[in-house]
Amino acid sequence: MDQESRRVSLKWKIGGTYTAVMLILSVIVIAAMYQLTNTMLREQLDKRALAVAINLSDATAGHLVGRNLLALHALLRKYSLLDGVAYAFVEDPKGEVIAHTLETFPPEIREGLATSGQRETSRRELLLRDKTVYETSVPVLEGQVGTVHVGFWADAVEKEIQSNLFRIIAIIAIVPFVGALLSFILAHWIVRPIVGLTEVADKVTKGDLETSVSGKCVESRDEIGDLARSLERMRSSLKAAMLRLERETA
Repeated sequence: MDQESRRVSLKWKIGGTYTAVMLILSVIVIAAMYQLTNTMLREQLDKRALAVAINLSDATAGHLVGRNLLALHALLRKYSLLDGVAYAFVEDPKGEVIAHTLETFPPEIREGLATSGQRETSRRELLLRDKTVYETSVPVLEGQVGTVHVGFWADAVEKEIQSNLFRIIAIIAIVPFVGALLSFILAHWIVRPIVGLTEVADKVTKGDLETSVSGKCVESRDEIGDLARSLERMRSSLKAAMLRLERETA
């Protein structure tokens, strides 16, 4: 029982050490990947939002120049059906909202808008119906005919980020379990010859000098092989000494 306990203990020490190291490294990698992936995904979503706003800006240019408000409303409605889009609206060069996708234009959106034509692309974060919205604004024809604003629900953006992060982290999280399995297989492979040498040593201490050390252990060119060869020399020496003692006492 004590011998078996020592075997299990050694396997668990080796396997547990490898597993602990693997878990620590995995946690560090997962944390780093979470931050890196979160940043990359947010940048990609920002680029996608900007691309949607730029496409809408290009599409509205002709309608703004021709003051075709009916077609402009229809175009905004089309873009408002995209996933995650909260609203879309267009300002003229004087800062007046001339088309939008909302039933009534909320004052919280109007706050912070430029009073004159916008010349550069901008982003802002605001609250609409107690929900966070990320808004991207793009000037139309360099702001000469107006500005397009597209708002995206923050929860939709966060949901998409979390969904992608979950898949990536789930894949990475498999690594520690595979590593733990491999570590215990490795521990068994390392401990097995040691267990065999321990059994031979036990037999020698009990007076059994006929059981030789396994050939694979003796031929091994590592520390276990050195131990096996030393044990075999000790067994041979004890056997020879016992034979001499028997002859002298006969």
